[in-house]
Amino acid sequence: MKRFIGLCLLVLLSKTLSAKVVLPDILSDYAVLQQQTEVRLWGKSTPNSLIHITPSWNNRTVTTRSDAEGKWQARVNTPTAGFTPYSIDFFDGDTTRIQHILIGEVWFCSGQSNMEMPLNGFWNCPVENANETIATSGEWTGIRMATIPKTGAPVPQENVAGCWKESNPFNAPYFSATAFSFARMLSRVLQIPVGIISCAWGGSRVEGWLPEEIVKTYPDVDLGKEIKTPEEGEEWNYHTPTIMYNGMLKPLQSYTIRGFLWYQGESNVGKETTYAERLRTMVELWRKEWNQGELPFYLVEIAPYDYGEGIGGALLREAQSRAAALIPNSGMVCTNDLAYPYEKPQIHPCQKEEVGKRLAYLALNKTYNYWSIACDYPTYRSMSIQKDTVELTFDHADEGFSPWTGIEGFEVAGEDRIFHPAEASLDTGKKTIRVCSDKVKHPAAVRYCFRNFQPGNLKNHRGMPVVPFRTDQW
Repeated sequence: MKRFIGLCLLVLLSKTLSAKVVLPDILSDYAVLQQQTEVRLWGKSTPNSLIHITPSWNNRTVTTRSDAEGKWQARVNTPTAGFTPYSIDFFDGDTTRIQHILIGEVWFCSGQSNMEMPLNGFWNCPVENANETIATSGEWTGIRMATIPKTGAPVPQENVAGCWKESNPFNAPYFSATAFSFARMLSRVLQIPVGIISCAWGGSRVEGWLPEEIVKTYPDVDLGKEIKTPEEGEEWNYHTPTIMYNGMLKPLQSYTIRGFLWYQGESNVGKETTYAERLRTMVELWRKEWNQGELPFYLVEIAPYDYGEGIGGALLREAQSRAAALIPNSGMVCTNDLAYPYEKPQIHPCQKEEVGKRLAYLALNKTYNYWSIACDYPTYRSMSIQKDTVELTFDHADEGFSPWTGIEGFEVAGEDRIFHPAEASLDTGKKTIRVCSDKVKHPAAVRYCFRNFQPGNLKNHRGMPVVPFRTDQW
């Protein structure tokens, strides 16, 4: 009997000394790993033990050792992207295996509800062409997505739920519509797998994606009052600062990626004077903490929407353009033409497929060097006044504009600062836009779609819409 008890204790001791490797949720079956680099792998095991990591693409074992708390991290070289599935074995007296892994391009997609919005849509807010996209999603065998649940935390966390899912009609309804469209276009052009980490929270402010040590320096944020841990059964308020950074972003910063996509800003309307600088601070911090150099950062202009009195939406879009100019290796997608008239009271416009495509055009041009794919939007350069007419010149419109007639969205004002709808015409030879109004004899300023909700129709010859602008600073 004593011998039997001793044998049981020995078995239990051996199990304790050789605990199975535990991986974070994001290192799961069906993952996509970034190609041709040293990807980071991490997890937990028995304290001060050796972990042997063997990927099936080369069967070369990498060895690392866990620390006194059982934490470990290692780097593994990845091959060129392809559709061959692989596995990785983690051994510490017992084997943990993740399998069906693809090697490709990995993008981190974050922001608020327009990034979060799944193909299934939101309540009373559909996604255009969603049913067909979901039905045919199984064609995209190289696309995988990890959707991170909304997880707030008052302090930085080590792990967060969210594992990788294949693209098929059963998983696709829950995929970010914008991110999935981006992945499809990227995969079509590059002809390789694409992995998306969707880490978004509807209603979140930019301050929610920053840590306490930064946000506490902002004079308009009182962390003591704003961070209120919810009661049992309740959820975090989506406006709460720092909790997205702590609960969702921080646990993922060891995952090797190719770049960031950002679709956010609606909840910062009214804070346009601070937004550009805070977004730049956020990008600098993320790049520093991912420690992969100056990762590309591509953002989406907030959609036309009835934000209430004033022109807060237009001012926030202006701040977004300013942020894109401030942040190196970045770019912004214009979406001013992607809202139907009936969507004025709806903050989730349905044309997410085109938003994703435009993000992909940015990445393909600026990150993957497909210089022939247009990604720059016509932007206001200068104006000249000739009697009652203003002539406008633009960058990124070297081949002119469309349509030639029926141009919508322009307004003109005199020194009284009262804007009136304007007639706009295209000078096809000079490739300029001429604007006038019979109510303004001596024009002083022009605005284009510089309102909360005023979609325009002016585009360059590659279909890139003119970025909303104002020539004044009134």
